[in-house]
Amino acid sequence: KIGNDIHRSPSTISRELRRNKEKTYSPSKADKKYASRRKNCGRHNLLKDPRIWSIVRHLFVDFQWSPEEISNRLKFEHADFSISFITIYRAIYNGIFDTEPLSHGNRGLIRSLRHRGKTRHTKNHVETRGKIRITHSIHDRPKSADDRSEFGHWEADTVAGKTGGACLVTLTDRKSRFLLAGKAPRKKAAYVSEKMIELLSSIPNEVVKTITPDRGKEFSNHFAVTEALNNVPFYFPDPHAPWQRGTNENTNGLIREYLPKSKEMDTVDDTTIYRMVEKLNSRPR
Repeated sequence: KIGNDIHRSPSTISRELRRNKEKTYSPSKADKKYASRRKNCGRHNLLKDPRIWSIVRHLFVDFQWSPEEISNRLKFEHADFSISFITIYRAIYNGIFDTEPLSHGNRGLIRSLRHRGKTRHTKNHVETRGKIRITHSIHDRPKSADDRSEFGHWEADTVAGKTGGACLVTLTDRKSRFLLAGKAPRKKAAYVSEKMIELLSSIPNEVVKTITPDRGKEFSNHFAVTEALNNVPFYFPDPHAPWQRGTNENTNGLIREYLPKSKEMDTVDDTTIYRMVEKLNSRPR
């Protein structure tokens, strides 16, 4: 009858009475017991035990054992407790083993991990950050670009300095080997595309027919160049196939005679670049 009144099955009522009845059933006491059981349910946090916390921290901090080594060693030695390496990693990242409050930028004991807490890619990882959207493959490039039968088909690349910073943006015509080059303040897509537009805008539109860059992320803003230069198409080579852009690769080798890898590109002024380009364009190739 009680079950019918409160819309519960008889077994539920029976279980509730059996679980909470003493001499008589008290709803208020039953509610308190429920709250207590609810508070203590779930997985017990082993590291709240000072002894276990001390043992695990000692092995990690003083012996420089990894979480995997700690977990497996405790199992191997049949310790009176076991703890998963995931639990230990979680505790490290949550600062459970740090004895002092961390200031901003201080990662605490995370830096004691073998890889300083940095994540590593698996062997099947595919890089997606800054990945270039390929509009056209080099295999779809016009025949006149492939056989070098007409002017206006350009190969694009960048030449970096000793320690990053500024870079040289180079454009070489496949037929004539004529070179255009200018310095970008950083090897970033926005700066590189801006410099390409500046260089190619200095020559007639009719001799800007296609551009074949490498697959570097610095060319990911190629849409801006296409839009600014009368919809000039970009044709991207296959991955790891520098021979498909042999003209530019060869030109960059010649540039290194004037600007070796040890040279800081930030220190190279526009006059130096202009004179170098002038010499290379007057050189028989």
